[in-house]
Amino acid sequence: MATLRQWEYLVAIVDEGSFTRAAEALHVTQPGLSHQVRTLERALGGPLLERLPRSVRPTPLGRAVLPHARAALADAHRALCAARRTAGLEAGELDVATVYSVGLGVLPDVLRFWRKAHPAVRIRLHEHRHADHLREAMLAGQADLAVGPTPGDWDGPVHVLGEEEFVVVAQPDDPLATVRSVELAALADRQWVHYSPGNGLAEVVDTACAAAGFRPRAAVRTEQTAAAPVFAASGLGVALVPGNILSPAFDGVVVRPSPAVTRALAAYTRHDPDPLTSAFLRALEGCCRGLFTDS
Repeated sequence: MATLRQWEYLVAIVDEGSFTRAAEALHVTQPGLSHQVRTLERALGGPLLERLPRSVRPTPLGRAVLPHARAALADAHRALCAARRTAGLEAGELDVATVYSVGLGVLPDVLRFWRKAHPAVRIRLHEHRHADHLREAMLAGQADLAVGPTPGDWDGPVHVLGEEEFVVVAQPDDPLATVRSVELAALADRQWVHYSPGNGLAEVVDTACAAAGFRPRAAVRTEQTAAAPVFAASGLGVALVPGNILSPAFDGVVVRPSPAVTRALAAYTRHDPDPLTSAFLRALEGCCRGLFTDS
């Protein structure tokens, strides 16, 4: 059975790229470090590290177990923090992972409410470009919970928050100002404000347009979710954006696509949440009831 110390040694060697530097960083002897790695390799049934002339890199087995090693260390750290919170030794910190659009549209109200209710608890936010990156980060133990698109094959608890609705935005004098909804097929000949391929919203737009029978012609692609409605309102093209990211002061045209374009959102954890994470989940669910079309 692998120990936390052995996981710590493995991660340190990979991160430092050297047994010598890892031993110095951990304040242990190099022979002791090497002994623990050999013990771990025997337990796992194969070599974890390949020694190169000037560095060390993980073997295929090492690469396979490394995310689990990082997750085990992160969970151990959070367990210690939870114990200290329970014992009243510190105010506490909660790690929340999300995607850009949710951080922009959903979480501000939640975090504002949370700050008023729990002013001594710090929130550390980790934002990702794509739902796949968010899932990988959670598997690696980055955060206490994730808030984003519902994961398709998640082993831990998943709390459904609802369906966020997307809207079409355009410049203020666009002909769309005269209608309340528009079929996406009617926008096939338009220029579009699109998202960079690494942004998960690019897939939402491409899928919706494909269902309407066309491929959007991108006049500009943006990495930043918040930039899309701004570019659309300035006349660069139409854009499809989550309706919840638009501020009340937004001066562009906003219409609903027909049929509706929605995305399921959820909060998920690797295991049953501790009391602090559970409290944040309750705040999140409460704030989302009036935000989504189907809570």
